Amino acid sequence: MPTDPRISQRTLEHYQRNADDFWQGTRDHDVSQNIASLLRHLPPAPQTILDFGCGPGRDLKTFHELGHLAIGLDGAARFVSMAREYSGCEVWQQDFLQLQLPAAHFDGVFANAALFHIPGAELPRVLAQLFATLKPGGVLFCSNPRGNGEEGWQGERYGCWHSWPQWQALLQGAGFAPLEHYYRPPGLPREQQPWLASVWRRP
Repeated sequence: MPTDPRISQRTLEHYQRNADDFWQGTRDHDVSQNIASLLRHLPPAPQTILDFGCGPGRDLKTFHELGHLAIGLDGAARFVSMAREYSGCEVWQQDFLQLQLPAAHFDGVFANAALFHIPGAELPRVLAQLFATLKPGGVLFCSNPRGNGEEGWQGERYGCWHSWPQWQALLQGAGFAPLEHYYRPPGLPREQQPWLASVWRRP
């Protein structure tokens, strides 16, 4: 059964309306641990990196400043405009459920707080597309809010909350080989670590 197109539409409309508030609320978030987790599994710069769900461009600019060829991708037109202006990088506007990605093009894909918006029924297909857009040996980083398989609306945004065993099965089912995983924020008890981060390689 095809996924209801309103899932993407309503989620993107939320980000479109709240783009400025989202930027103010997230621009100072420290995700250096996540960026380092991707880069330590790649050769030195310059590498070609896709910032999947780049939002207003915070991490896109960081990758660019570190010497990488960074390209952003987001579904919200306002985020695409903001990211281009802030980072100076190329940014593609694409709905996560209607991706058009070049084959074997990227050394790394950075999907920070993005893949959880993809409905569970569509996730295997999207993961296969990310696998295909990586070069052999390329690396995928992803960070998602963790849970136990819950799926549905949280306000005006659709999301899925995966446990580590569920996420591991999905990624390995798409052909990825695990490199590492951890919970965030660092240094806190597990019940205070709502984020699951993981790193994977296309063999």
